[in-house]
Amino acid sequence: MKPHHCLAFVVLAAFAVAKPATAQQLFFYPAQGQSQDQQNRDFGECHAWAIQQTGYDPMAQQAAPQQQATEGGVLRGAGRGALAGLAVGAIAGDAGEGAAIGAAAGGLIGGFRRRDQERQIQASQQQYQQQQAAGRDSYNRAVAACMQGRGYSVS
Repeated sequence: MKPHHCLAFVVLAAFAVAKPATAQQLFFYPAQGQSQDQQNRDFGECHAWAIQQTGYDPMAQQAAPQQQATEGGVLRGAGRGALAGLAVGAIAGDAGEGAAIGAAAGGLIGGFRRRDQERQIQASQQQYQQQQAAGRDSYNRAVAACMQGRGYSVS
């Protein structure tokens, strides 16, 4: 299995088992004897108000940023390095050795670039998840405050 495939598998497995710490389900109890219809109306109004206050809508599909590392970082870098090494080696008198050295150096640089891209993508995804969790937490607090103001116990 290629190293970048192993990394992708590990990242996907971590996302599958991870749960945001702030995500929670709210429960409302009609402390003043409100009917189910009244509770539904109150929740709908509180839901709209919470979205207005926080800018976060838990019902909307929040698409994660789609980023992908470029394919062939090591091979592409090796190819470019081999071409550059071939030219330098031809000037120095040994094109084959220059190409081999260039391919090795280019492959190493290409691997570094690919790893850096993968780290940037992972950091971007973590930042996105943190923003979503913070938005959900703010929304939950706003809905809870609104429903409490309308006479419901919230837990």
